[in-house]
Amino acid sequence: MNVIFAGTPAFAAGFLDALIASEHEVRAVVTRSDRPGKRGKALVPGPVKLRAQRVGLKVLQPDRLAADDIKTIACDLMVVVAYGQILKQDLLDYPRLGCINVHASALPRWRGAAPVQRAILAGDRATGVTLIQMDAGLDTGDILARAPVPIGPKDSSGDLFRKLGQAGQPLLIQTLHQLAAGKITPEPQKDDDAVYARKIDKREALLDWSAGAAQIDRAVRAFHPEPVAYTWLGDKRVRIHEGEPVPGAGGGAGLILEVSRAGLLVGCGDSAYRVKRIQLPLGKGSVLNGADLVNGRTRLLSVGQGFSASPVDPH
Repeated sequence: MNVIFAGTPAFAAGFLDALIASEHEVRAVVTRSDRPGKRGKALVPGPVKLRAQRVGLKVLQPDRLAADDIKTIACDLMVVVAYGQILKQDLLDYPRLGCINVHASALPRWRGAAPVQRAILAGDRATGVTLIQMDAGLDTGDILARAPVPIGPKDSSGDLFRKLGQAGQPLLIQTLHQLAAGKITPEPQKDDDAVYARKIDKREALLDWSAGAAQIDRAVRAFHPEPVAYTWLGDKRVRIHEGEPVPGAGGGAGLILEVSRAGLLVGCGDSAYRVKRIQLPLGKGSVLNGADLVNGRTRLLSVGQGFSASPVDPH
């Protein structure tokens, strides 16, 4: 089949790779406009654009995708993966077989912008990847195919995106074969079971040490690798990259109870949480582990100090 692909982040780029490696022909790639980088004002292309340019595919970057942008491209189908825009009905109707969306959840649970992070934050033990025939709603179309994916007790969002990609990429190619052969019967979603995964606000990544260790752990995993959970040490914003609950231990919420090669043991609402990798706003901002702390990489972290939910003037 002749396919137009629409997507932007690294998760989507893996599905573009799968299409490129298949017998289907990618006629064009649609992706969001280049965005300012984290340092400086230079515009940075997204992973999908970079992948498309590497293999010489036509790239379109309209401010808002409309049917007129693709009407000169003969295509059987549009495949949409984390593109970041709700498409209008005339655009959905343009390809011969319409548009299908690859969504990173077990729909109808976690419709919306942040299904992976919301699943981890909620403590879900499983999720999935779902392919739907797109309609004008938000992830409301009929289900074409799905694959379950377990959420491990240590999975971060980055880990889960990789697992979803591994499950979803072959499922996409298989589904295209079945669509071409007319062998799929779409399954309507059960709207009564729908749960909405709202967009992540970076302020949600601020840790609440009065919460339980399991809740803190879910936040650290859900917000890694982006935007990364954080807390305050005096007037310094500290990022927490990895940790684990420690049952049986306890102390004041946010209080550093122990510094060892295993990491920082920090009191929380019901027990303690061990911070295994931490990043301080000093020097190059390297991510430090327990061994680094014990070996004197920083004198800022010691027993008796405390993390807090807001900056505290040391003077």
